[in-house]
Amino acid sequence: MPESAGNWLIVGGIVLIAAGLAWRYGLLGWFGHLPGDISIRGENSAFFFPLTSMILVSAVFSLLLDLFRRF
Repeated sequence: MPESAGNWLIVGGIVLIAAGLAWRYGLLGWFGHLPGDISIRGENSAFFFPLTSMILVSAVFSLLLDLFRRF
C-alpha cells in the first residue's frame, strides 16, 4: 500500500508542476473569468467566487480519477 501512496504523490506533484507552468505562461488566462464566476467589487473591498471554474475543475478531476481507477 505505501508504494501506491508514493505513486499518487508523484503524479500529484507532476500535475501541480504542469498547472503551475501553464499558469505562468498564460495558458490558463481564461480560468476564473468564465460565465458564472462571481465577482463583486466595492470601493474598499472585493469578493471573488469562481463557481463555474471550480465545477469545471471538479469534473476534470473526477474524470481523471475514474480513468486511473480503471487502469
